[in-house]
Amino acid sequence: MTPSALLDTLAARLGPAQVLTAPDAMATHLAETRGLYQGRALAVLRPRDTGEVAFAVRACAAAGVPVVAQGGNTGLVGGGVPQGGIVLSLARLDRVRAVDPLNATLTVEAGCILARVQEEAERAGLLFPLSLASEGSCRIGGNLATNAGGTAVLAYGNARELVLGLEVVLADGQVWSGLKGLRKDNTGYDLRNLFIGSEGTLGIITAAVLKLFPRPASTATAWLGLASPHAALELFSHLRERAGGRLTAFEYVPRFGLEIVLRHAAGARRPLAGEHAGYALVELSSAGPDAPAELEAMLASALEADLAEDATIAASAAQAAALWSLRESLSEVQRHEGGSIKHDVAVPVSRVAEFLERATAACEADLPGVRVCAFGHLGDGNIHFNLTQPVGMDKAEFLALWPRFNRIVHDIVHAFDGSIAAEHGVGMIKRDELSRYKDPVALDLMRRLKQALDPQGLLNPGKVLVDPGKILAPRDEVPAPFPHGQT
Repeated sequence: MTPSALLDTLAARLGPAQVLTAPDAMATHLAETRGLYQGRALAVLRPRDTGEVAFAVRACAAAGVPVVAQGGNTGLVGGGVPQGGIVLSLARLDRVRAVDPLNATLTVEAGCILARVQEEAERAGLLFPLSLASEGSCRIGGNLATNAGGTAVLAYGNARELVLGLEVVLADGQVWSGLKGLRKDNTGYDLRNLFIGSEGTLGIITAAVLKLFPRPASTATAWLGLASPHAALELFSHLRERAGGRLTAFEYVPRFGLEIVLRHAAGARRPLAGEHAGYALVELSSAGPDAPAELEAMLASALEADLAEDATIAASAAQAAALWSLRESLSEVQRHEGGSIKHDVAVPVSRVAEFLERATAACEADLPGVRVCAFGHLGDGNIHFNLTQPVGMDKAEFLALWPRFNRIVHDIVHAFDGSIAAEHGVGMIKRDELSRYKDPVALDLMRRLKQALDPQGLLNPGKVLVDPGKILAPRDEVPAPFPHGQT
């Protein structure tokens, strides 16, 4: 089937208005959020339901044309950027199919925006805890396809832990109907978890049964000044011992991170009178009304034990939102300081402080003047180890060092038994890195699964797995991950 005939077939089923081919209509679907990659595609499809998704995938399979599923296109690793073929936008699959408060589940289609999923849970008197800075535009299908993390992983887990069932369109157009709201089902292999985190390379998630949780009766938010990453880790241990599962967030922000937020984020105010080497944003949730009093008592004991240098507790919801805004603005404001080389990594919680010290020292030794902006989810070991260009250095010259800093940072992560891809996924930006650090047996199993479920290699090709014939040696150079610029 020719490309023209394929598009005619798709237009006949989906409607001509839902088969976009004009460059301006396709433009937003072809670029990665940060501008790291620019893709190309034959067309962008906008199916309205699972049946149309299955029809489109089946037609593309018959024509040998690749398919890249796309949600809100807010990814940060190039996972949704097409390299030809068809983009399958799931934005119109945005229906809430079922709400079951007693079973504490919500069944939604993949195109539902995350903030809407949260609102639907709240309307049922429950909580869907997945929370990201992009929750107003990212879509739940993409969240599941990348096994998104966010700020609530400490208490509730990654996206993988928040799903009971899935509906998935397979590479040949068949539909796996696994939308069961069961917490126990031992009838064979765990198919659900094959697709969560697979970045659309094994199948296309079209709907999901999500777990809901009781809403906390009260929450308390605090900002603390710390002497070092080691102090942050000791403080975390202190709070976890006393709060257990009620400790719902523990975020780390370095001094440089707070400085640039105060410099560039509108309305940002310094939360403590003095300056500190680092900061912790802490949230405590409770089934009763006493979270603020409980957190105040815990922080008093932490200050008495010299685990923190200063602290403030939000006295209102508005103050809590202002503290969270300091943390959530951090990713965005880095661009105002020039080029940023980013690493989304994870190490065992017990080794976070040691990792921060060693990786910071190694990067600063390699490039004097580089400004380390290492922040994130210290409570679950996920650190966004970002590097901001030295003052006065040319941006392009700095970004050209990305592969070199990958070696420095990722080698240290590997030495600490960590992961080079914590919550953003692999996509294209870390695809080649897997062959350096992933267990060879694990890679072989992944390739076998890909071959079994997508024998033509048409689902999101070029993502996650490098071609077996192009496996890189541990010290081979790789091209910079921003062939079309970076913002």
